[in-house]
Amino acid sequence: MRLSTYVLPASSFALAAVLSVVAAGSAVTLVEDASEQAVTEQFQIAGLSWASVDATGLQVFLFGTAPTEADRFRALSNAGQVVDAARVIDQMDVVDTQDLAPPKFSVEILRNDSGVSLIGLVPKGDKHDAMVTRMGKIVGQENVSDLMETAEHQVPPGWDDAMRFALEALTRLPRSKISVEPTQVLVTAMTDSEDERVKTEAALLKLAPEDVRVQLAISAPRPVITPFTLRYVIEEGAGRFDACSADTDEARARILQAAEAAQGMAPDTECRIGLGVPTKRWAEAAELSIAALDALGGGTVTMTDAEISMIVPEGTDQALFDQTVGTLENDLPPVFDLTAVLPETPEANDDGPPEFVATLSPEGQVHLRGRVSSEMTRQTAESYAKAAFASAAVRTTARVDDTLPGGWPVRVLAAIEALSYLANGAVTVTPDDMHIAGRTGDQSASAAMAALMAEKLGDGAEFTIEVEYAEALDPQAALPTPEECLGRIQTVLGDRKLSFEPGSDTLDAAGKDILDDIAEVLSGCDQIDLEIAGHTDSQGRESMNLDLSQSRANAILTELRNRRVLTSTFRAKGYGETQPIESNDTEAGREANRRIEFRLLLPENDETAESELESPDDSVEEDGASGTEDAADE
Repeated sequence: MRLSTYVLPASSFALAAVLSVVAAGSAVTLVEDASEQAVTEQFQIAGLSWASVDATGLQVFLFGTAPTEADRFRALSNAGQVVDAARVIDQMDVVDTQDLAPPKFSVEILRNDSGVSLIGLVPKGDKHDAMVTRMGKIVGQENVSDLMETAEHQVPPGWDDAMRFALEALTRLPRSKISVEPTQVLVTAMTDSEDERVKTEAALLKLAPEDVRVQLAISAPRPVITPFTLRYVIEEGAGRFDACSADTDEARARILQAAEAAQGMAPDTECRIGLGVPTKRWAEAAELSIAALDALGGGTVTMTDAEISMIVPEGTDQALFDQTVGTLENDLPPVFDLTAVLPETPEANDDGPPEFVATLSPEGQVHLRGRVSSEMTRQTAESYAKAAFASAAVRTTARVDDTLPGGWPVRVLAAIEALSYLANGAVTVTPDDMHIAGRTGDQSASAAMAALMAEKLGDGAEFTIEVEYAEALDPQAALPTPEECLGRIQTVLGDRKLSFEPGSDTLDAAGKDILDDIAEVLSGCDQIDLEIAGHTDSQGRESMNLDLSQSRANAILTELRNRRVLTSTFRAKGYGETQPIESNDTEAGREANRRIEFRLLLPENDETAESELESPDDSVEEDGASGTEDAADE
């Protein structure tokens, strides 16, 4: 009885414990299955098929290999949406990432009057410092603002060539923005004149690397055209411009199209764009005037600012002339004033009209002949010609004729002034016409003469311009090549020697005279890439010889600069005793080795630019003129 009292409660407790364990196990299993199913369904909805789930107790384990770190994070986030994030155990992997993409190297170089700014990412190394140093030489080290960042990475192909070209462009363009990438360089700049723009573009395109795409957007300020002039001529069924001016590209296109629709024009016709137009309706007036001249069958129309002068051939139908001119007057913009002339047919005259002729020979000799209205006119014409040309080159054989028409002196002086635009030719003056013919090296000469005639002779005056542009006479086009310049330096040097005071970098008197001649040669050359190389013999310490040769080369560069030679593309370099041309065992050999050489730096390889970025001792040169020194080195 006593034992049953203890057994029964103990059995009850044991049964309850067993039932509790069974119930707890069932509950845990239920929670595990529910969590695993919920997370799996969420992954399916999110498209995370690579991820798998396993629940153990209250913990939810995530397995699988995520394509990216972002996908792994998405899986964690989606699991945290359906179960407590604290229960989620991350056991996922991520696919190994590929090598990082190389950085995008690029530089924006801005240059203006205040200095140079550098912005961008460049490879880290000595070339970055050398680039900044070279820009400091151009604008002054204190004027260089270096905002570039650097990256430890291999230099991409084309980067060095692109940077060398960019530095060359920066040297030539004081106001510029240059964008540099490994395979392309974009240059945006402003020059002082149109001639400088054309010259700079041609030089840069010549220096452009083969594997780098170069884009040039160089502009020039529009010139002020005074007076604003247009002259269109139709003779024998063919049209041409003696002068053409427009205020915009659109206006130029309209004017040229109007001429093409009339009697055409020369294929190489130029129409200058500039400032000074009297009205924005200039192109409209030009179109109407050219069309009217075409309707009349020929003649000339000259627009000088707001004045329009039209002269038609003799014998033009009077009724057609009146109708065409009347229509033109009504259609022209209000600011323009039209003067139209229909010349009368002259009576037969066996003696012919009086004339005055001024001629200029290719040798520069000027001859004034024909008739002048008074002795005062003859003396004035001769003095005017001597002022425009060399006094000794002028010869006058004109005779006085007091029956000449009024305004003859003005026409004579205008003829002499027009002659000054020619390299050779003649100007013939008659009472009804002025004929200018010859050759010139100035492409704008015809336009300038047309403006001069319109100004001096007034409305209704008839004149003809038959001037041929010859490139050989153009001072700019006739500039010698770098090789020719080097040959001229060699000719100037001859057997003479550039000599210094002993042991110094000071030129002696004879050396200064030679340098005057060399400076005169260089002043007649375009900018060339020139190296001034200093050399010594082997006497003395090698380091001292190297320093002396460098200081002497620098002295030559300074002396040329003092003689107003443009030296921005020159380089002074001392080679010391490393490049002898004779044996140093004899006095004659040592004297020959002490020398200054002028060498062309070859632009097609442009190793010099590379050497300034890499090593000061590497250069590619073309042997050129040299002047030896007779001073002994220490």
